[in-house]
Amino acid sequence: QVQLVESGGGLVQPGGSLRLSCAASRSIFSMNTMGWYRQAPGKERELVAHITRFGSRYYADSVKGRFTISRDNANNTVYLQMNSLKPEDTAVYYCNGDAGLGLRYWGQGTQVTVSS
Repeated sequence: QVQLVESGGGLVQPGGSLRLSCAASRSIFSMNTMGWYRQAPGKERELVAHITRFGSRYYADSVKGRFTISRDNANNTVYLQMNSLKPEDTAVYYCNGDAGLGLRYWGQGTQVTVSS
């Protein structure tokens, strides 16, 4: 079992930046992927970005060029650097760990609000 705890959310003006962190209770080295999802009110949860154990990255088209995902295996932490934020980025952001064989772990979520 792995507990994931997100932090770093908050209120930011359009064009601003935030960095989300996801701290895992144990090693993430063996996780196939670590990712960030988000869910806006009235919408389905969507994949924002993920990073594989080999360092390959995927980004949703809506965040390409603005968001960067990274992982620090030594400190069991995954980050999401979010720049040039837009109001449509407003959502609850969830950290996800995929260990394979159907084992997936979720954090409790952190609210990101982009508004002037």
